[in-house]
Amino acid sequence: MNIHVSLGPLVSLIAGILILIMPRLLNFIVAIYLIVIGLIGLFGLGAAHF
Repeated sequence: MNIHVSLGPLVSLIAGILILIMPRLLNFIVAIYLIVIGLIGLFGLGAAHF
């Protein structure tokens, strides 16, 4: 059984969980999320499967 996890949804899930746990960090989490998604888009890591 192979499980393919792409990086974008994984980062989204982690960001969502952190926002639920620590709502005060919302601005930082959103900023980091946007930077990571932007870097994934620029360098084409969205197609990478781990």
